Amino acid sequence: QVHPIESGGGSVQPGGSLSLSCTDSGGSLSKYTVAWFRQATGKERQYVAGISWQGHSTYGDDSVEGRFTISRDNAKDTVYLQMNSLKPEDTAVYYCAVVTIPGGSYDVWGQGTQVTVSS
Repeated sequence: QVHPIESGGGSVQPGGSLSLSCTDSGGSLSKYTVAWFRQATGKERQYVAGISWQGHSTYGDDSVEGRFTISRDNAKDTVYLQMNSLKPEDTAVYYCAVVTIPGGSYDVWGQGTQVTVSS
């Protein structure tokens, strides 16, 4: 059973950078498609970026593409989200989610990590 754990959140000024990590205590994350979602207070959860086990990536919308980069290191069972040029509107709880059944939806979720962008 996969158990994604997020880390790397925190507070940063506008224009700054943060790198989030998603690991798995069970050591099996490398087999799955993994994505980052975010949810700001009072807003719906938003797909940020996803990456297949082979390393093919997709991004949710233009607001993050070019600023955020998703990557993975299967040897370390870790998926990363590098976030640059952060804006106040990027403030949210960021979640790591996993597709454990091929062709299915994201069915296993981490607890989330808070990212706050403020001056």
